[in-house]
Amino acid sequence: MWPFKQKQAPVEQRSSGGGYTHDLMMHRAAYVAGRTGTGDLTATVQTCVALWESGLSMADVDGASILDPVSLAMIGRALALRGEAVFLIQEDGLVPVSDWSLTTRNGKPRAYQVTIAEAGGGRTVTALAAEVLHFRIGSDAASPWTGTSPLRRASLTAGMLHSVETALAEVYENAPIGSQIVPFPETAGTDLNELGAGFRSKRGRVLMRESVQVTAAGGPAPAQDWKPHSTTPDLSGVAPATSLDGARAAVCGVYGVLPALLDNATTGPLVREAQRHLAQWALQPVAVLIGQEATAKLGQSVTLDVMRPLQAFDAGGRARAMAGIVEALAMAKEAGVDPSEAARLVNWNG
Repeated sequence: MWPFKQKQAPVEQRSSGGGYTHDLMMHRAAYVAGRTGTGDLTATVQTCVALWESGLSMADVDGASILDPVSLAMIGRALALRGEAVFLIQEDGLVPVSDWSLTTRNGKPRAYQVTIAEAGGGRTVTALAAEVLHFRIGSDAASPWTGTSPLRRASLTAGMLHSVETALAEVYENAPIGSQIVPFPETAGTDLNELGAGFRSKRGRVLMRESVQVTAAGGPAPAQDWKPHSTTPDLSGVAPATSLDGARAAVCGVYGVLPALLDNATTGPLVREAQRHLAQWALQPVAVLIGQEATAKLGQSVTLDVMRPLQAFDAGGRARAMAGIVEALAMAKEAGVDPSEAARLVNWNG
């Protein structure tokens, strides 16, 4: 039919901005890097991570020689920052894995595709679940094959700690701390501009500016007009020190570190109690999980103990308890009482 319609080329439509692929790649990059936010850049988090790393590296290992201090240190750091750590079992020892993907059945891993970091570039290896040691903490019922780090479980607190430290860093970097503004008599504008340019970007210096005329008839400016004014910002209203201390204490508590351990007024007994608390309630349960995973994959009983090497126990209290036990056993023997029966009556089996 006339007029003939001209055939037009199909218009290709593309999505602009961040789409599903972009979001997935960003999420994957964050997962590979192990970042749970920028709170892991703070000294408080790194101090707690160092305690985990050093504590697990000193653990007594029974039944698995491949769990050497180097591997245990990497396990501790990965668990503290990422919540999980994967190692490939080889004949010459454990090989750390930088990235992995897995398949599951009934919530349990069946096979892994792992990436091993090399100096000239990584390589990919496919392995069964029995060939991989997968340590994880903080797992939930929704994804029991993954772990969550303490920092991720307290992301709001970590974000607050990072925000406060960043704000203070920007204040100390950009604010005119120590600078003063001093009035200057009236003069030509070019002279004032030249004088002001000479004091620009000089922190802690005196900045001179033109004074204010207060009388129509002229005359000298009043005395208060010559009083210098400081340009140092007043942060007392936002209480940064209180917010910073609170965020630090909360992050330390998440990692099982008593906040008083990092206090300036900490005493020796408090340091020992904080050490016992960290080893008993944070590191030893993690060591039990590591031993359980190693036992299932290595085919022999593996146990880890961090209490003895860290000396995380009350030596005086143990000595007194041992003396009391010996005395009680001697008294039971003299009285003709079976020591095992006496221990059973007080519900003590060891």
